[in-house]
Amino acid sequence: MRGFRRVSYDPNLMICVKFSDDMGRNEEGVDLGGPRREFLRLLMETIARSPMFEGKENSKNFALDSTALREDWYYVAGKAIAVSLVHGGPPPNFLSPTVLCLLVSGSANPKLEDIADTKLLEKVKKVSESTTLEDLEKSHAPLLNYLANAGCLRPMRSIRDRDLLVQDIVMFQVIHRVQGPFQRFCEGLKTLGVLDQIRRHPDSFRPLFCYEPNILTADLVDDLFIIHLSPEGSNKRAAEEMVFTFWRDYLQDAEEDEGPSKLEKILAFATGASVVPPIGFSPTPSVQFIHKGDDGFSTVTALLAVCFEKGGVWFDIN
Repeated sequence: MRGFRRVSYDPNLMICVKFSDDMGRNEEGVDLGGPRREFLRLLMETIARSPMFEGKENSKNFALDSTALREDWYYVAGKAIAVSLVHGGPPPNFLSPTVLCLLVSGSANPKLEDIADTKLLEKVKKVSESTTLEDLEKSHAPLLNYLANAGCLRPMRSIRDRDLLVQDIVMFQVIHRVQGPFQRFCEGLKTLGVLDQIRRHPDSFRPLFCYEPNILTADLVDDLFIIHLSPEGSNKRAAEEMVFTFWRDYLQDAEEDEGPSKLEKILAFATGASVVPPIGFSPTPSVQFIHKGDDGFSTVTALLAVCFEKGGVWFDIN
C-alpha cells in the first residue's frame, strides 16, 4: 500500500523488487523479472483473500468493508491489478462474471448464488421457494428489517410478488450496496488505460478476470523453456543431451505424482509466476548446463541448471 501511494511512484516505470529474509536482510540477486512476477503473484493472491471481496474462491464479488473504504484500498486494488496485467504479473482471475459485466457495461444481472452471506442466502432461498401467498408471507417476515434498510419493503399481495422481491434483494446485496467500493475500484483500474481496454475487448479479458481451468502439463512446462546446448558434436553436448532427460523425467514424475499443482510450484520457483502471464515471460525462461572437469565431459559431475533470476533447479546425472 505504501509503495503504490508514494508520490514518486510512476506506474509507467518498471517495478524493481527486493525480498528480505526474516532478519530483514535483502536477498541476493538482481530483479530481471522473477522477483517482480513473484511479488505481483503474491499481491494478487492477497487481494483475492482480502475483506474487499467475498463469495466463492474463484468467483468473488465486492464486499462492503468500512476499513477498506476509509483507507481507499479498493482504489489501490484496482491500480495493482492494472499494473500486474501490464507489467508481466498474473491476471486477477478470481472475480465473478457479475463483476466483469459491471466493469464492461456498468450493469449486470446477478444470480441468487452471488449472495455470499450464507444466513441471508438461506432466508432469500425460502422466499424464492414459496408456492403460496401464506408461505411467502412467512418466509418474508424474517427479512423485514433488512428489506426496510434496502428499500425493498412492501406488502406481498400475490405470489407473483415473490420473484420481483428476490430480484430486488439480490440486486441490492450484490450491486447497489457496494457502488462506492466498485467506483473506487474502477478509478484504480483506469491506471495505464486498462479499464478502457477491458471495455473495448471484453471477450479477451474474460479469461483474465473470471476463472477458467488452465491445467499445466509436463509438456507445456517443458515447452516454456529455451534449451541452451553446446555445439553439436562436442563432448559437452553429449553430456548435456544425456543430462537433459533428467529434467524432462522430473517434470513427468511431478505431473504423475501430484498433478498440475506441483507443476505450478515448479513454474513459480523458476519464474516467480505459477501461470503464464497474459503478456508472456520476458526474458524467456531457459535451461543451461554447468560442467565440472577440464574436458567438460563427466557423466558423474555434469549438472543441469534451470536458470532464472532468483535461483536454480539442479540435477546430478547420477
